[in-house]
Amino acid sequence: MSSTTTTTTTTTNPDYDLNTPIHKGSSGLRAGLPSYGDAHFSLFLRKVFIKALGYSDDALGRPIVGIVNTYSSFNPCHASVPALVAAATRGVQLAGGLAMEFPTISLHESFASPTSMYLRNLMSMDTEEMIAAQPCDAVVLVGGCDKTTPAQLMGGISANKPILHLVTGPMMPGSHRGVRIGACTDCRNNWAKFRAGEMDIEDISAINDELAPTAGTCGVMGTASTMACILVALGLMPFAGASAPAVSSSRLRIAEETGKYAVAACRKDTDLTPQALLSRESFLNAMTVLQAIGGSTNAVVHLMAIIGRHPAVAGTITLDTVDEIGRKTPLLVDLKPSGENYMTDFHNSGGMLALLHQLKPLLYLEARTYTGNTLGQELARATPLSVPQELSCIQPFTSPLYPSSSLVVLRGNLAPGGAVMKAAASKYRSLLNHRGPAVVFAGSADLAHRLDDPALDVTADSVLVLQNIGPVGNPGMPEAGMIPIPRKLAQQGVADMLRVSDGRMSGTAGGTIALHVSPEAADPASVLGIVRTGDWIVCDVERRLLEVELSDEEIALRLEQRGSILKEEDKVTWHTRHKTRGYRGLYLRSVNQAQHGADFDFLTAAGPS
Repeated sequence: MSSTTTTTTTTTNPDYDLNTPIHKGSSGLRAGLPSYGDAHFSLFLRKVFIKALGYSDDALGRPIVGIVNTYSSFNPCHASVPALVAAATRGVQLAGGLAMEFPTISLHESFASPTSMYLRNLMSMDTEEMIAAQPCDAVVLVGGCDKTTPAQLMGGISANKPILHLVTGPMMPGSHRGVRIGACTDCRNNWAKFRAGEMDIEDISAINDELAPTAGTCGVMGTASTMACILVALGLMPFAGASAPAVSSSRLRIAEETGKYAVAACRKDTDLTPQALLSRESFLNAMTVLQAIGGSTNAVVHLMAIIGRHPAVAGTITLDTVDEIGRKTPLLVDLKPSGENYMTDFHNSGGMLALLHQLKPLLYLEARTYTGNTLGQELARATPLSVPQELSCIQPFTSPLYPSSSLVVLRGNLAPGGAVMKAAASKYRSLLNHRGPAVVFAGSADLAHRLDDPALDVTADSVLVLQNIGPVGNPGMPEAGMIPIPRKLAQQGVADMLRVSDGRMSGTAGGTIALHVSPEAADPASVLGIVRTGDWIVCDVERRLLEVELSDEEIALRLEQRGSILKEEDKVTWHTRHKTRGYRGLYLRSVNQAQHGADFDFLTAAGPS
C-alpha cells in the first residue's frame, strides 16, 4: 500500500502582505485608497468589489487609465463619445494598460439654463474630484462642447494627474440651395436676415435642418474649435486632434493613439502631470495660436481661469499679455466668423501642424508636450502635407489675412478691469474707432422688451449697451453680448453696430462688440452700471480705449446715488448673494470677475481671498 503526499504551494501576493507598506505615492489599484483605518483591508475590499466585474489579478496589476465619459442625450456635440471611448480603450489595452471608464457632468451650450458658463465651474469640480478620488495613473478627458473642454482642463490641472484630451471634433457642413452652411455662424447670419425680412419662414425652416447635419461641435472657429486648437498648442493633444471631423475614421484613430500615449504617461521616469508639463511658455504659445486663428473671445476668459489653477503660472499672465501677444501675431486662418471657411477646410489644409509650422518664429519651441518631447522636437519630426495655396485656408506668415491683433483688450473708465473685442470680426472697420450716443438696456428682459420697438430712439451711429449680464448679474455671463441689430435698422441694411456689455458672445458670432467689461454692471463700483441712454461712448481700438465721456466728478456722484438706492432697496443680486441656497448661492458668493476667468475663488491655485 503506497502513500501519497500532497504538496501545497503558497503564492505570496504583495497586496495581502501586511509587511508591504502602502504609501501615498502608490499607483494602480493601490492608489487613493478609501480610509477604513487599515490600508491593506481597504485594498482587499477594493479588489473584492472590482472582481465582481470579472477582472483578473493580471488586469488589475496594470497601469490604470481613467477615461472620462461625458456622453449625454442632451449633448449632440458628444453623440460620438461612446465610439471614442471604445477606441481610446482599445489604445490603452494595446499599450498594456487597463482602461476604466467613468462619467462626469456633460454640458451643451443650447441645453443648459441659465447658461453653460454658469455650470462650467461645477463641471470642473466634478472632474477634479473624480480624478483625485479614483485610482487613475493617467486620464483621457473626452469632451468637446464649448464649456466642457475648459472645465476638464481646469479640473485636470487642479487634480494634477497626467491628462490627455480627446475632443469630439467638428461636425461637417450642410448645404442650402447649393451653398455650404454650418453651425453656428450661419445660424446667426441667417437669423439676422430673417429678422430683417430678407428671408421667409420656409427658407429659415429649411436652413434649420441643414445647419448641424452631423454629430460634433460647431464647424467654424467657435469656442469649441478654438479650445481644441489651444489644447494642441498647450501640448495636451495630437496635432490632428483639433480638426479631424467628428464622424471620420481619423477621429477614431486619434482616440486609439491617445489611449496609447496615456499609458506611456503613467511611467514613473518622467513627470507628465499638468503642473509639471505646462509652463508659462506653454500658455504663451496657446495665446499666439488664439490670435493666429482669430479664435473665440470666450477662450480669453477660459484661459484666465485655466491659468489661475496653475500654482507656478497664476499671476504671471494677465489680459494685457493677450494683447501684447496679439500685437505681434498675424491672423493666418480664414475661417468663419472672421473668414469664409469651415473646420473641414482647416483640416484639409493641414490643420494645426501646418499652422504651427507657420508660427514657429513666434513660438516657444522648448515647451513640453504630452509625448515627453518638446514642441520643437514634435514639429521637427512631422512635416505637413503640401497643399496648393489657392486651396488652403491657412495663409503664409508673410502674407496674413490681418496683420495683428485679431483679439484686443480695451481699457478705460468704462472697463478699468478690461474688456475684450474680436477686432478681426468687425464688419465695418470704421466702428473700430467710433464715438456715439449710448442706448442702454438694463438687462436681457429689457432688451427683449424694447429692442424692436419702432419708437426706439436709435440710429446706426448709436452704441448699444447691455448691462447686468456679467458673472453675477445674470448670473453666468450669457452669450447675449452680440446684441441683435434693432429690427428697424436691420431692415435698412445695417449689419453691424458698436455694442458693449459685461457678458459674452458665442465664438461663432461676429461684429464690433466689446465684451467681458469689468467690473460688471452688477458691482456697486461699476461704471458700466451707471451709464445712461444719451451718454457718449468712445471706442478706439488702436489706442485700446473704451470709455464713457463723463467727468470723474459725475461718475463719483452717480456711483454714490446708486449706492444709496441699493442700500435702501436691497434687491440687487449683488447684495442678495449671501442669502441664496444651493449651487446658485455658491456661485454668486464665489465667482470672480471676467479678467480672472469667472472661476470660483476657492478653486484657484491661490485659494479664496
